[in-house]
Amino acid sequence: MYPPKLIKKPFIYEIGQKFKVVTNIRQCSVTDEIGIVCLELDGRRDEVKAAIKWLEKQGVNVEPVEINVIES
Repeated sequence: MYPPKLIKKPFIYEIGQKFKVVTNIRQCSVTDEIGIVCLELDGRRDEVKAAIKWLEKQGVNVEPVEINVIES
């Protein structure tokens, strides 16, 4: 989840460039007020953790989602 000031920043693209992870958008809703993205990250555990840490440093609120919630 990210606030209005970050809506136009290409986070998903940047994650794929900066870290050795594969991104998969599972669900998203982006408006002028908020961006909510359910993003699957696949890769080595340390790369995924580094990508998450980078997102949080950028001001993105990251919350884990259970896989079975996405698949149902």
